[in-house]
Amino acid sequence: MASGISRIWMRTGMLMVGALVVLQLTACGDKEGDQRKAFNDFLQNTVMRSGEHLPSLSENQKQTFGNYASDYAILYGFSQQVNQAVEQGMRPVVDELAAIRVPQDYLTRRDSLRQASGNLSVLTQQIQSAKMQADSSKATLKQPDDLKKVYDSVYAKVVTQPASTLIPLLPKLQALSQTAVQTGDYLQSQGARVSFNDGGVQFPTQEQATQYNALMTDLSGNAQALTQAQSAVQGGLQ
Repeated sequence: MASGISRIWMRTGMLMVGALVVLQLTACGDKEGDQRKAFNDFLQNTVMRSGEHLPSLSENQKQTFGNYASDYAILYGFSQQVNQAVEQGMRPVVDELAAIRVPQDYLTRRDSLRQASGNLSVLTQQIQSAKMQADSSKATLKQPDDLKKVYDSVYAKVVTQPASTLIPLLPKLQALSQTAVQTGDYLQSQGARVSFNDGGVQFPTQEQATQYNALMTDLSGNAQALTQAQSAVQGGLQ
């Protein structure tokens, strides 16, 4: 009799252990689903509605998103590099170029513009490298279809579109700033042979005027780069 009772308890205990295993597995599955939902909601309701500056994650958010926090790190890391390029690289150049309103400004602002535009070529390489790194990291992600659809949309907004704007724009902005500096250098080289009156410039010879006008033609050819760059520094990358 005692042996039969023992067998009953043993069977019951085995059933209880099995139930615990099922409950534990179910809890793990629900945890991933909760993390995915929380991250999905964050992408749609916060990231997609934020401007050019993405929010950093709090420690609580990192725990809530679980492994998906590293997916966000790809977006956030690229965004930080773009913001740095715009604020520290493009904005000073845009400000200098926008301050040139009369011919004499090419002369007075040439040194500050030369200094401000010195890093534009490096910025282009940095953005290209950051885009390649982001693309490579994204390619390794394993996301469920519902999350992947949202993430891809956010990635296009945060990474693809800004890179598509900046990578071709930065060389054009550099060319524009270099021509503006060359104009200032040319005016400086003319010394007393050039005069500024009523917001204009006068040369005593046609040769001088022709050389100056050639520089103006080059500037006009790249003038659109300034408009695009102004839009970028004002948050119009997307």
